[in-house]
Amino acid sequence: MNEAVVAVSLVVACFNLIAGVVGAIAWYTGTESASRAFWILLRMGQGAALTLAVAVGSLAAAGHYSDDDLFYLYALLPLAVAFVAEQLRAVSAQAVLDQRGLADASAVGDLAAGEQRAVVEAILRREIGVMATSAIVVAFLAARAAGTAHGF
Repeated sequence: MNEAVVAVSLVVACFNLIAGVVGAIAWYTGTESASRAFWILLRMGQGAALTLAVAVGSLAAAGHYSDDDLFYLYALLPLAVAFVAEQLRAVSAQAVLDQRGLADASAVGDLAAGEQRAVVEAILRREIGVMATSAIVVAFLAARAAGTAHGF
């Protein structure tokens, strides 16, 4: 059972690390294809983190516990990180609007087409930066979970 928990933790780490790297590339280069790939990989990584949390909860409900209590922190904290990152993502969009003196998203429609695209690209780039950072943090936490998943 220990090997399965370690394997799932490493899968979560890999998915999120790949998502984080692709997100960093998308943020840096601003390429649309990297951006699309990033969002797909990010959601896969988040799904893998949820799978790990459900597996850990199921094991605990069945009476199988890790000898290291830090394991539970590392296994469950990625959900909190993803939740906070989604909140920061929403705030980051408003920050871009505020920088440009726009009251809300509907005010973007009043801009010229080129300016609209610039605002949307700035929002997307900032959102990718926030979410790519969160994916890298989740990858680190999942790797630590794999390292502390002994004793099941």
